[in-house]
Amino acid sequence: MDTSLELLLVLTAILAIIHIVQAQDQKGFISLDCGLPSNESPYKESSSGLWFSSDENFTQGGKTGRVRETPERFAEQLNTLRYFPEGKRNCYNLNVEKGRRYLVRATFVYGNYDGLGMKPVFDIHLGPNLWATIDLQKVNGTVKDMLHIAASSSMQICLVKTGVTEPLISSLELRPMRNESYITESGSLDRYFRYYLSESSSQIRYSSDIYDRLWDPLFLKEWTQLSTANNVGNNNSYRPPEMALKTAATPTNSSAPLTIRWTSENPDERYYCYAHFSETEDLQANETREFNVTWNGIRFFGPFVPRRGIINTIFRTSPATCIEGICRFELIRTDRSTRPPLLNAFEVYTVIQFPQSETDESDVGAMKSIAATYALSRINWKGDPCVPRQFGWDGLNCSNTDMSMPPRITTLNLSSSGLAGTIADAVQNLTQLETLDLSNNSLTGGVPDFLGNMKSLLVINLSRNNLNGSIPQALQREGLQLFVEGNPRLCFSDSCKKPHKKKIIVPIVASVASAAIVIAVLVLLLVLKKGKPAILQGLHLLPRTSSMNATFAEKNSRRFTYSEVIKMTNNFQRVLGEGGFGMVYHGSVKGSKQVAVKVLSQSSTQGYKEFKAEVDLLLRVHHTNLVSLVGYCYEGDQLALVYEFLPNGDLKQHLSGKGGTSVINWSTRLQIALEAASGLEYLHIGCTPPMVHRDVKTANILLDADLKAKLADFGLSRSFQGGVESHDTAVAGTLGYLDPEYHSSGRLGEKSDVYSFGIVLLEMITNQPVINQTSESSHITQWVGFKLNRGDIVEIMDPNLHKDYDFNSAWRALELAMLCANPSSSKRPSMSQVIHEIKECLACAKSVIGKNLELEPQEIMSSDTSMVPMAR
Repeated sequence: MDTSLELLLVLTAILAIIHIVQAQDQKGFISLDCGLPSNESPYKESSSGLWFSSDENFTQGGKTGRVRETPERFAEQLNTLRYFPEGKRNCYNLNVEKGRRYLVRATFVYGNYDGLGMKPVFDIHLGPNLWATIDLQKVNGTVKDMLHIAASSSMQICLVKTGVTEPLISSLELRPMRNESYITESGSLDRYFRYYLSESSSQIRYSSDIYDRLWDPLFLKEWTQLSTANNVGNNNSYRPPEMALKTAATPTNSSAPLTIRWTSENPDERYYCYAHFSETEDLQANETREFNVTWNGIRFFGPFVPRRGIINTIFRTSPATCIEGICRFELIRTDRSTRPPLLNAFEVYTVIQFPQSETDESDVGAMKSIAATYALSRINWKGDPCVPRQFGWDGLNCSNTDMSMPPRITTLNLSSSGLAGTIADAVQNLTQLETLDLSNNSLTGGVPDFLGNMKSLLVINLSRNNLNGSIPQALQREGLQLFVEGNPRLCFSDSCKKPHKKKIIVPIVASVASAAIVIAVLVLLLVLKKGKPAILQGLHLLPRTSSMNATFAEKNSRRFTYSEVIKMTNNFQRVLGEGGFGMVYHGSVKGSKQVAVKVLSQSSTQGYKEFKAEVDLLLRVHHTNLVSLVGYCYEGDQLALVYEFLPNGDLKQHLSGKGGTSVINWSTRLQIALEAASGLEYLHIGCTPPMVHRDVKTANILLDADLKAKLADFGLSRSFQGGVESHDTAVAGTLGYLDPEYHSSGRLGEKSDVYSFGIVLLEMITNQPVINQTSESSHITQWVGFKLNRGDIVEIMDPNLHKDYDFNSAWRALELAMLCANPSSSKRPSMSQVIHEIKECLACAKSVIGKNLELEPQEIMSSDTSMVPMAR
């Protein structure tokens, strides 16, 4: 091979590797240079090292332009732009991680790209909600950035025409953030300003800031500059750039406060402030820098001493307003301080609410699939299909009376739309559809069976197409209006073919045979009932006595007499609980070892079956997270099981606080979840044959003196041979925790326990009832799903935790719980996967620094795990 060619190939490979490394450093970043031709994409921006790409694949329509006039601090990605002369609303669709916090930044530069000198005014929407009005008549360029939690897996940024000028956009960027930072009571955060205090004129962004936040310099004449060349630790949840922490401002007049003030145009505006501190000087032993942090003259933190080389972030957990529009943030030195206060960096955000819920994610996905199937391209099929109503898609009606609830598509009218091919499978995903009109098209093939399964459908119009075959029987139901005229090869039921005589005989013969069998069975039962009562009694007793004898034949546990059971329970004095089998009593063996005694009620037939199942299981399984069997009593009709006693009761009591039980903290809850999951994993893969508990719930998770969790109540447990699902006609379990797939099919497998465990985990996270009949979202999964759409985990978490938890850990646990509780068993994880994920959540929870609860509603976050805020 030619040497120059070899060199070229090597250089190409090196450049490719460099590009891959850069892409990995910017994992999750979306950086769009709007209007950039695809043949110039991607490129590396020289000042930041960010890789920018063309926006062609992220939006429909629009035209491209290049600026003629440039503002100050002009970046490469602002040379081109995309403008939208057609349509009222044009949108960008960005794939994101649902529930993840993002920095969303959009930049707009007119730059007289069209030579007309007509600077546009327009709106920018996030999904169906107004984000901001962009007025380029005031300035040549503007940047909007906010912190927002994605409500779905697709984020839509829309430009909306509001007058005669045409909307435009220069760049669009998304940066994934950590969810435990920038927490709000509600809503998202719109950047008001973000400063680092320095005499420099340079803006700080990526790669100095790993999240690519834009930091502008700020320095006032009454300040003195401080700086350090030493490294500064910035490893807290906010991760301000180290470059910003190496400089600080302090009042030149050492007795004066350090003040940042501004005027609010809207007196009702609510602000979140984040102040970042790091001592830049080496103070002597007799020197102290100590100050209070105030908002409009009211102290909300302090006294506070910044640490050398370590980041401290102080912020409020609730928003603040300004007095008559005047906002004043001040640092005031204390009497014992020998040095004036300092500040390194300061962020201020306003609260922005997005009240209108996006259209149900499954409906949006279905419409995108339908549009792709038929290559439909309508000018207003952009953005959210249903809301706001003035921009709703043609051919759709939606239910959107409640802004807090995701709208659902109820009407799909694609009549006379030039459709060809078969009826799209995606139609069945519109589960709230009431009217479907596909008339006057060129559709072929049969009428799909899934239309008959869509119980919400009231009107189906398939007239004047080229459909063929028979109409499914399920579509010939009362209450459904079905229009099929103009499809000459379409027929009802079996009218397409003439029936054969042989086919008529078979059902008649079968019917006669069935009737004969039924009569014979009835006669046999009547004879047995009247003449053979002893035989019936024997049929009932034989399996009970023989199976129980077999169970205890090779026992390892101690056998107690019934008189010993009476003695150990002090004549059944203290009741611990009650179930379908009978009562559970407190007791002690030899006056010292505490036990729980489960006594079978003589009147409980189902209780006997559960009792037998529990004996079968507990005599052959042993695990630290399963309640252990101490002994048993089997004396005539007297049956009892003796278990280890767990003094802290069950998990349900601790979540509710009933009986004077303490509220367990977040880390302990995760530890309990881990231990319960370990017990289930043992049943699923450690037993031969594998076992399914079938009644996993908070009331069946017991806690010992050290709050160690143990699964109890194995009366409903069943084996499933070789890990293969078995069919169980007698579906059993507790309402709310019961796997809906198992309930409907009777197919039993370990994923049924995974579903129940998911519900338990949601209970532990939220402390909400599993079923709440007073709420529209009656099941806990519905309630959590509704709250998730609003993207605010604080509303989901148990208020008894008082926000004392690691937010990243909480998000991961919540995502795991919803994954376990997926209606489809195939999408649920195994218990081994659950254990791995809970361990990760627990590691996050244990690594977080505790809050200074005396200083609520403000917090401090530090990179120094030994740092404890001072409160006086």
